[in-house]
Amino acid sequence: MTLWSGRFSESMDSTLWELSESYSFDHVLYHHDIMGSKAHVKGIRAAGLLSEADMDVLLSTLDQIEEEFDRGTFVRAGSDEDIHMAIERRATELAGDIGARIHTSRSRNDQVATTLRLFTRDALDRLARSVLDLVAALREVGAKTPDAFLPGYTHLQRAQPVLLTHHLNAHAWSLLRDVDRILDTRERVDVSPLGAGAIAGTSLAIDPELSARELGFHETFANSMDAVSDRDFVVETLFDLALLGVHLSRMGEELVLWTSAEFNFAQLGDAFTTGSSMLPQKKNSDVAELARGKSGRLVGNLTGLLVTLKGLPLSYNRDLQEDKEPLFDSLRTAHLVLASLAGAYRSLSFNTEVAGDAARDSTLVAIDIAEQLVGENVPFRQAHESVGRLVAEAIARGVSLREVVEATEEFARFSDLFDEGAALKRRSSPGGAGPIPAKVQEERLEARVSLLTSRLEG
Repeated sequence: MTLWSGRFSESMDSTLWELSESYSFDHVLYHHDIMGSKAHVKGIRAAGLLSEADMDVLLSTLDQIEEEFDRGTFVRAGSDEDIHMAIERRATELAGDIGARIHTSRSRNDQVATTLRLFTRDALDRLARSVLDLVAALREVGAKTPDAFLPGYTHLQRAQPVLLTHHLNAHAWSLLRDVDRILDTRERVDVSPLGAGAIAGTSLAIDPELSARELGFHETFANSMDAVSDRDFVVETLFDLALLGVHLSRMGEELVLWTSAEFNFAQLGDAFTTGSSMLPQKKNSDVAELARGKSGRLVGNLTGLLVTLKGLPLSYNRDLQEDKEPLFDSLRTAHLVLASLAGAYRSLSFNTEVAGDAARDSTLVAIDIAEQLVGENVPFRQAHESVGRLVAEAIARGVSLREVVEATEEFARFSDLFDEGAALKRRSSPGGAGPIPAKVQEERLEARVSLLTSRLEG
């Protein structure tokens, strides 16, 4: 029997049932639905719509149902279209007519919206913690080899030498922006829709603020139509996950390059690599490739829900059922990638000599010569042109830039710029890639991590 059987003379066709049912994926919401139901029961008690004794029975019944789910003994009935109907059906089985009071002054519309907000709020907390753990993993890699350096790249061409810590911290800063966005989204999730009813509220004397306080929401809805139809918070969460996925994909691509024989800057531990079914010598960085590949899934889930929402009239429409699967899938995917990448980085061995040799490419000193000329009051464009000609000569002759500079009377005085570490040490501007600003950056990074952790815990 459905929750609306009084209006209908025929049961739902089996094809519509298969299309409509969502228990197969929304059963994971049981804990948060029961949370919402407990708060609602207390609310209708406070409104005088339920006796104290009946409230106690319902709360005890909901506890029992939650234990059944926790133990894996809950049995879905054939009529359980979704998790919300399943819990109400079971409450009525256990508590009889008292259980049938649980839905007083509530619609599945505000019930579902409340449950999903509770779920998403907790999910965002867990997500932020996972991202912060990956940041910690990046910093651990840098701490193991604080003096290691490598070429920094633009257009995947060697540009300037940078400290490994500086390179890894670039990823850390992007991930911390992800955490910041996640926590901003969490604030907008923190609004209770409970009490909005199906669309226009109710004539019964309920107090939405009471249930909001019970559930730890910071505020209640202002407009009942908006409350039941708003899925901005799901879209925002999917956007946060999609952009996070883009950042993780970039990190994955980099690990693919670094661990290739052509770069040989790093190796991942055996636990985070795979072999070949045919080629015995292979050690593949699949974890990095999957991190790169999963980003398409995260972007696709966001795009799919945006298209679903774009043409919906107010207020609730059944299309909104399509909000859950992309959300669940993106959260699961992101957690798997975050945990795998954190483990991969912690297993990483950085080849300091190989990367350092690449960063010793004499052409990477070209900008330092140009900047020395600028310091001697030569206009930058003239300096750039002069050094460019030196680079062209070195390439044409097949010798190092240092050889050309030392053999050119006008520029021989700059030969000390090619000494070990000289170019790297010159990267002294605030936020730069050299050792002088590195300490300041670490302090700023630590302060940012502390601030975001405080926001998360607060």
